Amino acid sequence: MTTLALRRARPLLGTLVEIRVEGLGSADAGCAIDRAFGEIAAVHRLMSFHEAGSDLGRLHRARIGARVSVDARTHDVLAWSLRIAAASAGAFDPTVAALQVERGRLPRPASAWRPQKLADWRDIELTGATQVRLARPLWIDLGGIAKGYAVDRAIEILVGAGATQACVNAGGDLRVAGPRAEVVRVRSAAGFVAGPGVKLVDGALATSAGSSLAQTARARAAARGSEYLRARATASTTVSVAAPLCVVADALTKVARIADTATAARVLHEFGAQAAVVSMHGRCDFLHGAAA
Repeated sequence: MTTLALRRARPLLGTLVEIRVEGLGSADAGCAIDRAFGEIAAVHRLMSFHEAGSDLGRLHRARIGARVSVDARTHDVLAWSLRIAAASAGAFDPTVAALQVERGRLPRPASAWRPQKLADWRDIELTGATQVRLARPLWIDLGGIAKGYAVDRAIEILVGAGATQACVNAGGDLRVAGPRAEVVRVRSAAGFVAGPGVKLVDGALATSAGSSLAQTARARAAARGSEYLRARATASTTVSVAAPLCVVADALTKVARIADTATAARVLHEFGAQAAVVSMHGRCDFLHGAAA
């Protein structure tokens, strides 16, 4: 059996997702890639804010206080969301969808109620492996974390199939699996390459340039008088986070963008991550250290 590097790409998650796998025969590699693409598509269907039949769509139509059964993967992403929200004092908050709708960045969901202004991530309650309860009216947007989770799920499938080296690149969210270091070039918002690149070995890198989700979270926190905000990362800068998992790297780009330096450093340390903010001309302005 001849092994090879097989690369395929498909439009998914609002971007072009590219998968590369090594160490498998052509038939096994093709099958593994197809399964990985299928898993990415499933994550998108389950957690789409736009689709009425998604788990989020059903949560937004449910009676407030009722327990709603969701897919275990949706429950998992919500658990990650709440963990990171708690660690960052709400710098990452999956309940900023109401402001996104208000600003015309998301469509109004098919919901009988409008979110309460003071409702936030603390009003999402998870029980068991599949139960979710909203304690107050709110709308959930997982756009700041679900793509990273989909990348992780795809990598799990490829490694489980026996790949010795694999890479899944979903636009600004990328993860590498395998013993060989791979260099990822980070570009600024203006297209300039920042530094020599990031070396990844069994790790993930997420990059955010002018994230509307982060900007909305900043506006919401400012309206509430939160003290963790800073103005170092602007719409013209690019934030990149390296972490063991892409779900973590994806979410922490928002924390690194809007949290004060002390909060960002503490959260990055807790999750074993590093972050760099790159100016529009490609200069790395500062770097947060990771956990030892």
